[in-house]
Amino acid sequence: MKTFANIQGNEMDDETARTFLHDQGFGVLSLASDSDAYGIPISYGYDRETERLYFVFLRPGETSKKARFGASTELASFLTFDVPSREEWRTVVVTGRLRIVDDDEWPAVRDALDDNAWFPTLFSETEPMQDIVGWALDIDDVTGMHSRAAR
Repeated sequence: MKTFANIQGNEMDDETARTFLHDQGFGVLSLASDSDAYGIPISYGYDRETERLYFVFLRPGETSKKARFGASTELASFLTFDVPSREEWRTVVVTGRLRIVDDDEWPAVRDALDDNAWFPTLFSETEPMQDIVGWALDIDDVTGMHSRAAR
């Protein structure tokens, strides 16, 4: 018998939510500019020590929608999830301040992306990337939910 608790889900404990966040490597970054919202499917690296998510935006030109929305967002939201079936699912939502990384943070960006990003090979050692901008989401809050089957 299906109950509301099965549909609504159960809260993850903090350790489980952070482990899931580390293991996923891909999700949706939600940004806002005034009353306009913008969701970006994106790969990320999670640095558990500093409590930061790192993203890399490729800079296609002066009119980058990601960069424009990123610069105007006061509080960003990030969602990562896994839904293998209707009965088994997990989600983690992170909120925090989004900012462009400082030059001295690039080693941390590379390490986090190499460690757990879904697409970690962005930084080729043989062919350096041009026109990329690193962004950090300094985590304020992490919450997770799961179905009973996904414990």
